[in-house]
Amino acid sequence: MTGHSPGRQLHRRSADRAQGGAHRAAAPKIVALGGGQGLSASLSALRRLTGDLTAVVTVADDGGSSGRLRKELGVLPPGDLRKALAALCGDDEWGRTWSEVIQHRFTSDGELHGHAVGNLLIVALWEKLGDHVAALEWVGRLLGAHGRVLPMSVVPLDIEATVRGHDPARPAEVDTVRGQAHVAVTPGTVQSIRLLPEDPPAAPEAVAAVLDADWVVLGPGSWFTSVLPHLMVPELAEALFATKARRLLTLNLAPQPGETEGFTPQRHLEVLAHHAPQLEVDAILVDEGAVTGGAFGDADLPGLEKAAGRMGGELVLDRVAAADGTPRHDPELLAAAYDRIFRTHGRIGAWR
Repeated sequence: MTGHSPGRQLHRRSADRAQGGAHRAAAPKIVALGGGQGLSASLSALRRLTGDLTAVVTVADDGGSSGRLRKELGVLPPGDLRKALAALCGDDEWGRTWSEVIQHRFTSDGELHGHAVGNLLIVALWEKLGDHVAALEWVGRLLGAHGRVLPMSVVPLDIEATVRGHDPARPAEVDTVRGQAHVAVTPGTVQSIRLLPEDPPAAPEAVAAVLDADWVVLGPGSWFTSVLPHLMVPELAEALFATKARRLLTLNLAPQPGETEGFTPQRHLEVLAHHAPQLEVDAILVDEGAVTGGAFGDADLPGLEKAAGRMGGELVLDRVAAADGTPRHDPELLAAAYDRIFRTHGRIGAWR
């Protein structure tokens, strides 16, 4: 960026994106639903495949910097929205720099400790513009994001879970655990979740994006706190059921300590079907290594195929995990797997 002012760089990149958009006018419209690291992994892959990408992000986080800003200012929790924007940054110097900046957290002995720069930027624009969607678009333009980010609801939400064995001393008893941060690490077995307030309003732009999509991708991510909440917002769930888009479900690489401890891949599907029996999918992507001696052990593949079939989907086994053995998706491998599924199950419009 030497020799160019930030203003000129932003103007030039905006012009480049406008020209690129003209060339990608026929690209498929893809909507990805989720939150946290799982959605970030999916977006990092999907931005390699299309120029028409929308992230619809959960807004129930109540921990860390997001929880503090939410409590103090009454705003939507910005953390998962920030992570999605960072994942949409490009691999060039501009994208890498801004991705690192908005993810940067302050370390101090004062009130700024633990706050992420991106959280403060997003909240400042919300206060300045008074419009959640417009503010996120401004941040996306600054970052050169390859897609847009929308909240799933326009009000802050709380997650409440029914948990069996929350108290290890009473393994058979059922308790209620409230708050995303608590549900994510709860002992015991999460049986179901609900959102508070009940029947929250969806962001109209999120509903419109789902209805207008060619593909909708759900998961990976924390199953009860990032994936299922989208199905608890009535207008968004109805759009997901009614859309003519094809639907792809991406499973996690491993059970999540606390939230899905001991879950099999099949159990993940059963929980999803229990919460949203109307949901039908076209394909379910599972990492081959995770179910053949990996984090899930030697999974019951016939049972998993039957569970997928009950949701109307084809089970797709592929290699999508990072090579270092950690439960992280490799963006290039995940992008290749997504591309194969999109092509196999019918491609709407040209990719490039």
